[in-house]
Amino acid sequence: MALPAASAIASPLLAAPALPAILGFLDLAGIAVFALTGALLAARLRQTFVTMAFFALVTGVGGGSVRDLLIGAPVFWVRDPSVAPVCFVVALVAWFTPHRWWEGRALEWADAAGLGAYAVLGTVKALAYGVSPVPAMMMGVITGCVGGIIRDVLAGRPSILMRPELYVTAAALASGLCALGRIAGLPDGLVWPVAALAGFGLRGAAIHWKLGIPAYGSRR
Repeated sequence: MALPAASAIASPLLAAPALPAILGFLDLAGIAVFALTGALLAARLRQTFVTMAFFALVTGVGGGSVRDLLIGAPVFWVRDPSVAPVCFVVALVAWFTPHRWWEGRALEWADAAGLGAYAVLGTVKALAYGVSPVPAMMMGVITGCVGGIIRDVLAGRPSILMRPELYVTAAALASGLCALGRIAGLPDGLVWPVAALAGFGLRGAAIHWKLGIPAYGSRR
């Protein structure tokens, strides 16, 4: 009996759609920012360089990896040879620079910018793979937040998901605006930056004014 042609065998992964080149740059920038937060957490815990590099990688690619697995896409950092080196270089920077460079809120603001951009990126990629707008919005939240959640769990500290500060909400705002823009048929060149700035703005307001969501039973 003749074997079926290779082209006739269905692949569980969808064919990768063409995405704008600027998204690749934003992807690496977001990965670098999140990887730095992972490396610096390992530094504060007085860990070895190996642990620091692992934290950088897991934090940088965690959210995007989960997103790709859920939407049936090839896991991005396995196919992109530049991602792992970026995380490694970020870990080296954290290892060889004085700790005082990273004190204060500079890293929080950088993380806020990365959160907004990464949430939009995750939503855009999910939409490009044919995911409907509401699940695509959730993919944006996962892309922006899951890496930090994995980082915190590995470090044995309460994750951002378990704290009342506006973090996941900021990612949801950015990804939600991105999905709404697609539903409304608005131009991507307008929707994407506005959505990313909105997520950054809400997260920045939470950093500056310490805004948070009331916990269950807090008014009793």
